[in-house]
Amino acid sequence: MIRSTPIISIIILLNTSIMAQSTDSIKKDEYWKSKLSDIEYAVAREKGTERPFTGKYWDFFERGIYSCVCCGANLFESDSKFASSCGWPSFFDSKYKDNIEFHNDTSHGMIRTEVLCKKCGAHLGHIFDDGPKPTGKRFCINSVSIKFTPIK
Repeated sequence: MIRSTPIISIIILLNTSIMAQSTDSIKKDEYWKSKLSDIEYAVAREKGTERPFTGKYWDFFERGIYSCVCCGANLFESDSKFASSCGWPSFFDSKYKDNIEFHNDTSHGMIRTEVLCKKCGAHLGHIFDDGPKPTGKRFCINSVSIKFTPIK
């Protein structure tokens, strides 16, 4: 008979917790895969990037609101969008800062600041300090991570 010690009990609890988190992660992945296209999933959920000059919004300038493709949270308005010639939709500011968060990104041998949807964690793109006035910021956002709703 093996006696249970506090350390063994803690290890069992930790393993059970890790297994539950893995199951939750798989469920979330299945949910997003069923909701999103393959490219939307690869970019928004797996932190991919669409090729430059291929997204539907990189040279699109109609009046409206851009929201998260995953959860629908408002992210940007068209009045802050500008032509940056980088190949991705670019914004110099957001009126919906409560829906956006930033993380350090050291992937691909670079140091950048990743832009994510604060509501669902979707990868949106990156932010750089080479934008126009008044902010000097350039939110470089993947078209497949956002959807557009026109304002009439």
